[in-house]
Amino acid sequence: MKYFKATVLKHGKKEEIGFYAPDRKEASKAAKLKFHGILIKVVEAEEPFEDKFKRIKEEFLSNIKRKKIKPDALIAAIRQLAVMTNAGISINDSLLEIANSTQDPNLAKVFSKLAEDINAGNSLSKAMENFRFELGNLTIAMVTLGERTGNLDEALYSLANMLEEIRSNVIKFKKAMAYPRNVMIAMAIAFTILISYVVPQFKKIFEELHAHLPLPTRILLFLEHLFNTYGLYVLAGLVLGFFTFKYMLDTSEKFRFKWHQLLLKTYLIKNIIMYSTLSRFTLVFSELIHAGIPIAEALDTAIGMIDSLPLKQKLLAVRQAVEKGDTLYNGLAETGLFENMIIQMIRAGEDSGTLDAMVQKVSEYYKMRFDAIIDGLSEAIEPIMLLIIAAMVILLALGIFLPMWDMGNAVQGRT
Repeated sequence: MKYFKATVLKHGKKEEIGFYAPDRKEASKAAKLKFHGILIKVVEAEEPFEDKFKRIKEEFLSNIKRKKIKPDALIAAIRQLAVMTNAGISINDSLLEIANSTQDPNLAKVFSKLAEDINAGNSLSKAMENFRFELGNLTIAMVTLGERTGNLDEALYSLANMLEEIRSNVIKFKKAMAYPRNVMIAMAIAFTILISYVVPQFKKIFEELHAHLPLPTRILLFLEHLFNTYGLYVLAGLVLGFFTFKYMLDTSEKFRFKWHQLLLKTYLIKNIIMYSTLSRFTLVFSELIHAGIPIAEALDTAIGMIDSLPLKQKLLAVRQAVEKGDTLYNGLAETGLFENMIIQMIRAGEDSGTLDAMVQKVSEYYKMRFDAIIDGLSEAIEPIMLLIIAAMVILLALGIFLPMWDMGNAVQGRT
């Protein structure tokens, strides 16, 4: 959001009023609706420090308070909404019924507000745009599909199935990560105890003997000094750093883009993000094509549910290529995201008029690849985990025993 100043003539006096808007056009519209009097001009201005501080504070607090709806509650609500829609009950009444019967306070709040927005004349997908964080991009994309095709109940059933599949993958991911996570937590606790209580005892001995300390020992003594002298400050710094990182991730698109780029270069994580994104993208895209939505519009909706900004940017180029009259397979080939086999399948689908079926097969392929990654996650993490554990054990062993061996050798040399 940008900061603008509106100059308004009110009771014969000029008054400057600051406000926020996404761009100049929207700012002019908002100023005409908001401010009484004669609107003279609207200009983009530098945001005053007080307003900037207030905005950052409000955004920070809202980001902390904001919570996603529990996946199980959302899936149950979507299924219930699909059944009620299929039975001919109005969307407004269905949303209010679900909001009143659910045990999830976040779901009740969101669905009640959706009902109010629909009463005000908005479509369901338009109302959901205000709750993208709580509902997720996939939910909005599938509801948009249902509204465009006139089969909202079918789109909601498909959405519930997709959300269940995603939920299943998340559970599998957590199970795969449970053992490595617990081992690393146990090692971190043991390392902290050794640094805080055991190393100081050896430190006294080393200081009394004025022994020459090797590098591993100096590293241990530095960590001991850091933990015992500045431990609380380090902890406070980590907490502050986490919340600052989260705030930047939520408010700065440039920062979020750079972070997503880094994730796409990180071992193992890049494959999880890549195949999960392409699986969902091709699944939604095939549903849209099957429903008769033009390719350019289908791409626009399917791309809208992608979270990874670098991948989103590359796929947006596909939409632009198709709008200019190029073929879909050429546009996909230009991104460098798809294997040659996939490009040939898309080409065959375009040439034969069975694009929706071919894209669905592509979606099943990416789902298979993603499932294989999740199933083999524990084995893929084990080498990293063993390397970290080995590094910690070697550091402790060398840091403590090397000086003792040196002192033992020195004593034997004297005798």
